[in-house]
Amino acid sequence: MLRRHDFVTPYVNGIRFFDKPPLLYWMASSSMAVFGTKDWAARLPLALAVLALLLAVYALGIRLFAEISPAAHPDRGGFYAALAMATSIGPYLYTRFYIPDILLALWMTLAVHLFLIALDRIKGTSQNQPQSRVPHVPLLGHGFSATKSPLLPCLAFAAVMALNVLTKGLIGLVFPVAFVLLYLAFTKQLRLLPRFHLLSSTAVFLAIAAPWHILAALRTPPIALPAGLGLPATGGWAWFYLYNEHIARFLGRRIPHDYGQVPIPLFWLLTAIWIMPWAAFLPSAMADHIRNLRNKTTGSARQHEAALSLLLWPLVVLGFFTLSSRQEYYGLPALPALALMAAALLARADAHAAIPAIPQNNVISTEAKRSGENPAFRLSPQGTRARDSALNWSLYFLLPFATSAAIVCGYFAITAPHPAPGTDIASLLAANPRFYNLSLGHIFDLTGAAMGLFRGPLIAVAVSMIAIGLGSYLLRRSARAYAANLTLAAAMIVTLLAAHVGLARFYPILGSKDLAEAINADHPTSNDLIILDGELTSGSALVFYTRHQVHLVNGRVNGLWYGSFWPDAPHIFETEATLRQLWASPQRVFLFTYKPAARIKDLTPFAPVHTLAAAGGKTILTNR
Repeated sequence: MLRRHDFVTPYVNGIRFFDKPPLLYWMASSSMAVFGTKDWAARLPLALAVLALLLAVYALGIRLFAEISPAAHPDRGGFYAALAMATSIGPYLYTRFYIPDILLALWMTLAVHLFLIALDRIKGTSQNQPQSRVPHVPLLGHGFSATKSPLLPCLAFAAVMALNVLTKGLIGLVFPVAFVLLYLAFTKQLRLLPRFHLLSSTAVFLAIAAPWHILAALRTPPIALPAGLGLPATGGWAWFYLYNEHIARFLGRRIPHDYGQVPIPLFWLLTAIWIMPWAAFLPSAMADHIRNLRNKTTGSARQHEAALSLLLWPLVVLGFFTLSSRQEYYGLPALPALALMAAALLARADAHAAIPAIPQNNVISTEAKRSGENPAFRLSPQGTRARDSALNWSLYFLLPFATSAAIVCGYFAITAPHPAPGTDIASLLAANPRFYNLSLGHIFDLTGAAMGLFRGPLIAVAVSMIAIGLGSYLLRRSARAYAANLTLAAAMIVTLLAAHVGLARFYPILGSKDLAEAINADHPTSNDLIILDGELTSGSALVFYTRHQVHLVNGRVNGLWYGSFWPDAPHIFETEATLRQLWASPQRVFLFTYKPAARIKDLTPFAPVHTLAAAGGKTILTNR
């Protein structure tokens, strides 16, 4: 976008790219316009968006859980929810890839909060806690309490929904609208729908979301398409993006079918795994919320609001992808709701009901003062149940799970062979390409021999697992729940740092930056050619780091396939015959390949073959 000065039609390697809307690309290009075309500059907006997500979860947690949190710390529920999002497996893993799904979690969190605020104002009762119990949070919600008009949160909801659509398409509209309609239906308040300023909200939504869609359709009108490929006679941006990328993908009929499909039970299981280790508290938390919904006479209005919101939210997201095509990370927009649910149980376990009871010796312990717990109040039945549930799930789930993980990691750290210095990680792996359509497919390549490269991270994970299991349980059993939860979070930080080190060591398999830098060190000119042996995704980092357009051998597939039919598509697709011609030409050629031995044998009759660099099972060959 920066090089072409075209912020409407995304291009990849010179080819029109219709798969996704542009917000993530706009964020990256804007950052690089300020800080330069560096990889960290491209990733910076996504990191800031995750920080915004944590703050949004924190603010929503205060609204929902202030009354069940310790009196001295009414933000405890929000704090636990943000802590869970910050230290869980899924949000970490799926911000290592430059994909937009974590943004959907941000927009969904903001949309749910804004809707609840607007509903409060429409009903004429804010339902907020007394000012002494709810701290002022200018980020969201409580900062709006100065005015009772629902207009502002309704317009903000529409703006967030438009950003959601510009992030990943029509699900940005489906998820929040489905949540709102189901919430109003379950609470028998559908009659209030016309009072949500629908006309003005629709105008704001269209003002933000519509311009790009209109311009994209105008700039990529329908053209004649080849016959016999399953394509319509004519098609443009509208056919591919609106139908093929949305309706056909939902039905599992997208052309080309270049993505994996996760079985439904595994998809639901993985969504719970992505919020680990805090998922250990979800069964009891869900049971509490269901109990609140079924027993209308118990619990406050705010507790019923929290229960319905946090049950509907993940059901909308996971239910949609249960009916649709799905990949293992598509449940990310539901994770804030799961984090909030777990936080509710932990906050309630920390809290005390306002029923006076004289403590022995009338002395408040130092630990109680530090945690915000007041022994002058005894636990309510719900608080007792939450405390016992948290303790039991720590004992019967977290402790054995974390202990098993510590044993496995410790075993490989001790028994894995020591690889020789300079060993290419690819030589220690077992390739399993049938899994590579999955985002984490390369994890199946790991072998016992490869574990020697990860000895340090394995030791760190083993130690952190002991803290997660045994450490947090012992603290929780000694009635130091706050310390137990902080220990859980701190240990997960160690685990994620170890995972970060492990990913850096695994990077030669996943990325190609080092090979791109090897090409740059050979000072390629504009007349030199960089050729990828296969499809673009096998080495797309070359495009970014070399700033060269790359040619592809047998690479007119998947992401670049549809855009390659447009008249402005550059001639970058090579065949075996044209590769040999280029290799024999006076032009200098850099060939990126996964099969160097076969290529050396094939190309040597035409011109000399030199190995420039190799890493991660990939090799750069050159004819000069």
